[in-house]
Amino acid sequence: MNKPFISLCPEISRANALTLMDWLEDEDVTRYLSDSRHVSRFIEQVIGRVQLPILTHLFNQGGRFFMAYDRHDVPVGFVRLVKAGTDCEMVLVIGNRDNWGRKLGASAIREGMKLAFFDMRAERLIAKIHPDNARSLKAFLHSGFLPDSETPTMKSLAMSSERYLRLLRESPAVHTSDIYITEFDKARLRSLVEFERGSDIFELEHEIERAIVVDPWNVAEDVVTMNSKALLQVDDEELEVALVYPEDADDRAGKLSVCSGIGTAILGYREGDAFDWRIPNRTCHIRIEKVLYQPEAAGDFHL
Repeated sequence: MNKPFISLCPEISRANALTLMDWLEDEDVTRYLSDSRHVSRFIEQVIGRVQLPILTHLFNQGGRFFMAYDRHDVPVGFVRLVKAGTDCEMVLVIGNRDNWGRKLGASAIREGMKLAFFDMRAERLIAKIHPDNARSLKAFLHSGFLPDSETPTMKSLAMSSERYLRLLRESPAVHTSDIYITEFDKARLRSLVEFERGSDIFELEHEIERAIVVDPWNVAEDVVTMNSKALLQVDDEELEVALVYPEDADDRAGKLSVCSGIGTAILGYREGDAFDWRIPNRTCHIRIEKVLYQPEAAGDFHL
């Protein structure tokens, strides 16, 4: 697949920190990064002082730090989100120059917006960019950000939560496939999201909000709706699963909660759709081989 793909992982390992130091020694990478020297010193001090394999808690002081991985689970950059009141600022770096021009920055921006608005509940997301950093300015503007303020040394771009939700519904990203959800499923899933406390529930909320809403009586019979059964190809493994609500989940019986990684992933896709999705610890490639049973197609509207 040639479509750009980025996943943001909150866990920062010692190996990640060493990779970050390598990136920040490249003047082309740090040219427009205002706090690069401070970050470099911080990472160097952490590595020298703390002999732990996982350094996440140290990197999340004063904000939230995410490593950006490509579909092969290779680190290609980082995103930092710093919330102040209802505003959140995004700092984005694609660390290896070999990855520049592959639209990975735009993909990382989309993932950062998802976290800022659905997980961190920001009302406005801001990006402060040097006027000469044409590549970053283009990526943020193409992602829907609007000019907010400007000084001789900094351009501030902003995205409101209202604008983000509208763009999510009206102008879906070109790299994603359309997904479909019935009016009934959307209402029930929205209620579920309000009470669920899982760490990745924001992923489900994002999918609900971007889905095309259809009448239960008119949904195509090859769409994975709630309580559907489907045959999947997950990497090299073939799986027969049912997509269910959390109270009905049973992994041993192939009943996947819609709040689980693969459960959230397959909601609303159709037979033949294939896509990459980050599950805990790795990215997997998922293909919907066949919808074996769909309640709406069978007339089981009570499910």
